[in-house]
Amino acid sequence: MTRRIAIIPARGGSKRISDKNIRNFCGKPMISYILNVAKKSELFDIIHVSTDSKRIAETVSELGFSIDFMRPKELADDFTPIMPVLKCVTEKYSSLGQNFDEIWLLMACSPLIEYIDLQQAAKQYKEDPTIRPMLAISEYPVPIEWAFNWESDGEMTPVQPGMFAIRSQDIGKKYFDAGVFSVFSSSHVISAEGAGTDTGFTGYIIQKSKAVDIDEQADWDFAEALYRMRVTS
Repeated sequence: MTRRIAIIPARGGSKRISDKNIRNFCGKPMISYILNVAKKSELFDIIHVSTDSKRIAETVSELGFSIDFMRPKELADDFTPIMPVLKCVTEKYSSLGQNFDEIWLLMACSPLIEYIDLQQAAKQYKEDPTIRPMLAISEYPVPIEWAFNWESDGEMTPVQPGMFAIRSQDIGKKYFDAGVFSVFSSSHVISAEGAGTDTGFTGYIIQKSKAVDIDEQADWDFAEALYRMRVTS
């Protein structure tokens, strides 16, 4: 039987949106949504919130989820990549006699993901004979070949000059990291060096309406609007 752990990084000290991991989102703490989705999926033997913050730990506990250990301070600064955090948690649980086949990274600010997404991703991951890591992705809304740089003097310069003349249907689709979840084998995480790599992934496509990367207040407002539309429709 496949053993899975869901690791939800929730570092304290968010700069652009204060306390965004536990801030009220449509009536509940932001982190409660991904916690409940993970639980409802019935995929995970352990759901672990990796945090250095006592406030976040207390909120998680109030939501009915225990935290077996806190994140080390040296892995909680503004520059620490995600992979060392996953590796630390995996190795700590191994030292406690808990080992897993799959390591799932679930992002704390993912209120639009549903449990069926996790279940379908688990099925796709298990059926891939290459055991490649999986990344939740979504399609860019417009061709990235049409992108511009905004120069300091206000002038817009095309990243790929001349591509504006190519019809969108004649340009291949491109995808971006939706910022909601990833799946790795335990061996991949344990053997990773530094920040890991962005190559060798397979993709699980999610709807554009679920792929809102919440970094600024405008992102937050947009995600709340999408969530309210869903629950009232």
